[in-house]
Amino acid sequence: MNLPLPLIEVEGTPGECGVAYGVAARPLIAANTANYLERFAATGLDRPAVRRAGSLFRAASRQHAPRVADLLDGVAEGAGVPVEEIYALNARTELLYGNSASECTSIGVLDARTASGHTILAQNWDWHPAQRPYTLLLATRDEHGSTVLTLTEAGMLAKAGLNDAGLGVCVNMLTSDRDGRPGGVPYHVLLRAVLEQRVLGSALRVACSSPRSASINLLLGQAFSAGVPGEVVDLEVAPGDVGVLNPVDGVVTHANHFEALPTVHDTLRDIGSSSFFRSARARRLLGAPAITEKDLQGVLADHGGHPQSICRHDADALAEEDRSESLYAVVLDLDERRMSIAAGPPCQADTYHEVRLSGLFT
Repeated sequence: MNLPLPLIEVEGTPGECGVAYGVAARPLIAANTANYLERFAATGLDRPAVRRAGSLFRAASRQHAPRVADLLDGVAEGAGVPVEEIYALNARTELLYGNSASECTSIGVLDARTASGHTILAQNWDWHPAQRPYTLLLATRDEHGSTVLTLTEAGMLAKAGLNDAGLGVCVNMLTSDRDGRPGGVPYHVLLRAVLEQRVLGSALRVACSSPRSASINLLLGQAFSAGVPGEVVDLEVAPGDVGVLNPVDGVVTHANHFEALPTVHDTLRDIGSSSFFRSARARRLLGAPAITEKDLQGVLADHGGHPQSICRHDADALAEEDRSESLYAVVLDLDERRMSIAAGPPCQADTYHEVRLSGLFT
């Protein structure tokens, strides 16, 4: 399988999957952990402080997402990395709060609006270009046969992804005045807990009920079977509150500012952001009555507002920590249980590489 990044396949109980993942990606996990320890230190968090924070995030994860905690404990064991540092890695958004560039534009399209008749999610993952070498695809099959495929950073458990029940998620960072509260489940643990669910209602319940220390946008969808149409819903999840966006004319888009939750103060409003046009522009570009994957790929490669466009280019950062680029573009066909992924910036992608859940673990 010719892919633009490594694919790691592991199976067993959560703990067994975690250990196998840690062993398989041991050099990458060690390098990524060291990389983030340097980034944490640049914001004033030394290693003891990072480990103390990681211990608190481990306790919250163990309480509210025990199967995900088993996975992460296994990752630490297999990779030979202190377990507190693995949890800090998965809480990098919380620990870098206020020092992170905005990231990502997400799209959800109902089956009634797609040319294929399939429910489709898509997004660009925008982040610091130094993270590109530490990115991989992680496929897990648990003891019950449930399969999850997700884009992630080495040592982490999820970003955009889907499972064999036709449930998928895309993600955008949000920032609010409530971020930084103690006791929350880390951003990336919450993403993984959502992908462990088999039905959309359960995924929504997990997303809404889990305590949070950082704001996050989850674009969720599921391809329903037995003649029942698919569904897509967007959640703006902040500490202590949730906003909901439903598709309009079969399409919902989101960037990095709050659109449905007026009860929190969006800190992007204090500094301004390309987010304020990226989401609306994506919606406008998807005006065709029958949206194709090529249409979605075209939106992900769009340069309106360049370089701070949907297709983000590393060109205008004022400081090293502010650098950002569309590292990967992802399209999730939930009916086909298929991820198509292109190395970014997506305007330069020659092709999207396909990974089907049915082709894993053979």
